[in-house]
Amino acid sequence: MKKNRHEQILEIIEKKEVSTQEELAAYLKAEGFDVTQATVSRDIRELKLSKVATSNGGQKYAYLSRNDSHMEDKYTRVLKDGFMSMEPAGNLLVVRTVSGMAMAVGAAIDAMKLPEVVGCIAGDDTIFVAVKTMKETEDLCEKLKGFVHK
Repeated sequence: MKKNRHEQILEIIEKKEVSTQEELAAYLKAEGFDVTQATVSRDIRELKLSKVATSNGGQKYAYLSRNDSHMEDKYTRVLKDGFMSMEPAGNLLVVRTVSGMAMAVGAAIDAMKLPEVVGCIAGDDTIFVAVKTMKETEDLCEKLKGFVHK
């Protein structure tokens, strides 16, 4: 049942711009799934969905974990769309994003599998990127600037 629901969620967010858990629950109910908001929240976490910017300035759920050959372009676009600034702090890189975009940008940074990155913690508009060494923090800054200014 869960596998079918997860497949349906991925199909829904691929075809529609879904911006809230309640909206997703309504689409699932219309497809015959008896779900609560808590179930949808858990599914979103398990599927590692992120919110990304839409062309009209809103946000929608997206699945960024696919291993497609064109995914690097998508990660770069998410990074560009959400990025505001960054500042090194020892072996941490503090990245500021557009409000509500930190999780998507953090997921994109993680998915890019950059060798300097140990992991990311994201809030609403700030990401702490753990980096192996202070020197690599500087290298990562330059690398991310390259992606943002492509």
